[in-house]
Amino acid sequence: MTAEEKYAVVLLIEQALSAADAAQVRELHRELDDDPTIEVDYHVLLPVVDAAAAVEASLGVIGGADLMAPPLTADPDEVDELRQGYQKQADSALAATVAALEATGAHIGGAHAVHEAAVDALEKLVKDVDGREAIILTRPHVVAEFFHVDWASSARRRLGVPVLHLLEHESIAEQASGPGEGVTGI
Repeated sequence: MTAEEKYAVVLLIEQALSAADAAQVRELHRELDDDPTIEVDYHVLLPVVDAAAAVEASLGVIGGADLMAPPLTADPDEVDELRQGYQKQADSALAATVAALEATGAHIGGAHAVHEAAVDALEKLVKDVDGREAIILTRPHVVAEFFHVDWASSARRRLGVPVLHLLEHESIAEQASGPGEGVTGI
């Protein structure tokens, strides 16, 4: 019996994957599944919303109307409560994603809620697991894609592996038949 070669795929997601999303990801690697010497391992990353930044942004909008008022500050207890809530949401989304992938027969090498910048975490994990490819699943972000500052564009510039950008909750056929990413949709 020969030793299995690990083929690591790193997924960067914004929200829990649906069953259809998981099936679509798995379908991309069906040919590898037919080779008994290769085991595809999926590693999932989900950035956790930065509670302090969210509160600061909200207070900035509220405080911007009256420049003469004293600056508003966030209550540390409220920020901590928000942080815990965002962490629970991320943990729940990761658990749902792992369950959806496992239901397709995927082997999960790891699932991580990260607090650092998304592409920084992706780059580190790809190096740590000797990732062979990265798949980024997001909602459409037309403006970010237009200016090439979205996760996929940033990852393509920084990673030495193929990067595929898929839109969550849309099949590959739906994405191919639509106007596409970036400026063609404007």
